[in-house]
Amino acid sequence: MESLNLGILAHVDAGKTTLTERLLFAAGVIDEVGSVDAGSTQTDTMPLEQQRGITIRSAVVAFTIDDVTVNLIDTPGHPDFIAEVERVLGVLDGAVLVVSAVEGVQAQTRVLMRALQRLHIPTLVFVNKIDRMGARPDAVLRELADRLAPGMVGMGVAEGAGSRAATVHAYDDADPAFVEPLTEVLTQHDDALLADVLDRPERVTPARLRRELARQTAAGLVHPVFFGSAITGAGVAALQAGLTRLLPTTRGGEDGPLSAAVFKVERGPAGEKVAFARLFSGAVRVRDVVRVGDGEAKVTGIRVFEPGSVARRDRVAAGQIAKLHGLPTVQIGDVVGERPRRYPEGHQFSPPSLETVVDPVDPSDRGRLHAALARLAEQDPLIDVRQDDARGEIWLSLYGEVQKEVIQATLADEHGVHVTFRGTTTICVERPAGSGAAAEFIKQGDNPFLATVGLRVDPAPAGSGVEFRLEVELGAMPFAFFTAVEQTVRATLLQGVHGWEVIDCVVSMTHSGYYPRQSHMHGSFDASMSSTAGDFRNLTPLVLMDALQRAGTRVLEPVHRFDVEIPADALSPVLAAVARLRGVPLDTQPRGSGYLLSGDLPAAHVHDLQVLLPGLTRGDGVLVSAFERYAPVVGPVPERARTDDNPLNRREYLLRVAGRLG
Repeated sequence: MESLNLGILAHVDAGKTTLTERLLFAAGVIDEVGSVDAGSTQTDTMPLEQQRGITIRSAVVAFTIDDVTVNLIDTPGHPDFIAEVERVLGVLDGAVLVVSAVEGVQAQTRVLMRALQRLHIPTLVFVNKIDRMGARPDAVLRELADRLAPGMVGMGVAEGAGSRAATVHAYDDADPAFVEPLTEVLTQHDDALLADVLDRPERVTPARLRRELARQTAAGLVHPVFFGSAITGAGVAALQAGLTRLLPTTRGGEDGPLSAAVFKVERGPAGEKVAFARLFSGAVRVRDVVRVGDGEAKVTGIRVFEPGSVARRDRVAAGQIAKLHGLPTVQIGDVVGERPRRYPEGHQFSPPSLETVVDPVDPSDRGRLHAALARLAEQDPLIDVRQDDARGEIWLSLYGEVQKEVIQATLADEHGVHVTFRGTTTICVERPAGSGAAAEFIKQGDNPFLATVGLRVDPAPAGSGVEFRLEVELGAMPFAFFTAVEQTVRATLLQGVHGWEVIDCVVSMTHSGYYPRQSHMHGSFDASMSSTAGDFRNLTPLVLMDALQRAGTRVLEPVHRFDVEIPADALSPVLAAVARLRGVPLDTQPRGSGYLLSGDLPAAHVHDLQVLLPGLTRGDGVLVSAFERYAPVVGPVPERARTDDNPLNRREYLLRVAGRLG
């Protein structure tokens, strides 16, 4: 049987969870469509999701279309929970991007579409809420082509938009309103089709156009656009039919080596880890010993998603999504078996741009708080729990204020730990301003370690990350010592000259040296005469920070692209507020009786604008934002308290390291 692993993505409130309910209802999995407001949907099962009416954690449900099993993954729409979306993208065969017919393309819509295109994920678009007052389906179709991707193909037309009676007329193969724009889009990517359109039009049959539409959709070149209403069900049947006709499906089988990816981890009733994994090839059986991350574990249970249920099975094969039990060390992003060829590496979205200190209300709960945060980090590694032992502080990385409120409620409801947060601060980064080099040699100066390390730091293009290179012979010393240097370089760069993570640089190892293994006459190993990996791990931070100081660094802050819908008479005061908050307006477009204002705003002031907006717009303003880029900090350079052994202070560093060694 074939399968389709499908993601439903959208900006918050576009209606993707309601669309999920409607698809399940149309497939006969549920008897009535659940309500987000009533907390009765199949995928929003967390109490917090039901209380707030938003999706916080991704959820999987299954249904069938003809002979295809669809594993549908409902993802959060709120930008504070974008990390949940990121983890899902790598396991998808295709996606449906939901856009509101009223609000149209929003900031989060653009962020999601960029990621889908970057990963070449075949994507259909569903323009939802055609029954809502203010719906403008034709204008939204133009927006999709102008602001997301040019290859948008309307698959029908909305009739009676803006009323509860709105319906959808699906185009047939002979409708000129469908054939002409479809042919224009398809010929941009198929020269043979273009030649036949010009010289041999009799070869351009409706069947050929449909096949070519499916081929180019699967390649991510074009995006069929469906119109409808998830609330009333209008247009959903056409979308449902398009899922298996236009998106690529996977034929199950056990051929090839085991290759799977873990995109979610939850805890079972007894506190055991349960891994959600998509299998790309091979199969897993109960009691199989599998490679997970850097270790191995025995699978003790398998549950597979089936229409309307999750069933116990003895095995699971390629193409399916399963819950795997018995993997105690598994983490989100781990590979089970061999790494899938098309599983993406690195982050597809920006990291969190805010951080805060969390304190237990009852100081005696500090130990329980540590354990609870460790559990939360299993489900969301990007909250990045940092502990400052010297100050007794625990720092969390965040995407926004809503995420902070959810973490606070989760700690109280699920772990019984009540906490408060200090003020939210912006997470900056550092980039090298130039090049710098440093080296320390065995038995020279005050180097107490049996290691020679020389490093040079050079700036790299924005977005390139950190690269480690060797300018010494690989055989100059044991490979384990090179590994120790590289690992320590990457760990040390998490806190640069000003305490922020250093990005976009190349670190080259220019000098190396070690003392070979020495033994006494009776054969015992003498660490005082022999270099160890620990020597290189301890020396590298001193050399690297010396080189980084010589290169100099620039501190950069995150900047968000924002869209704000405002009444016409609020334009001037909102523009003034944006200017006070160091924002830069970029575009102003008429939107109904008001305006859509777009621009850039430092992440540190996004929440400030959110607070000001109701007063400036009589409660009618709507703000959405998403990370756009890093820009140099204006004004005093912000410093971040260090949580490492501070290699910038040599005396302090050596005292701490020597104390541990002793």
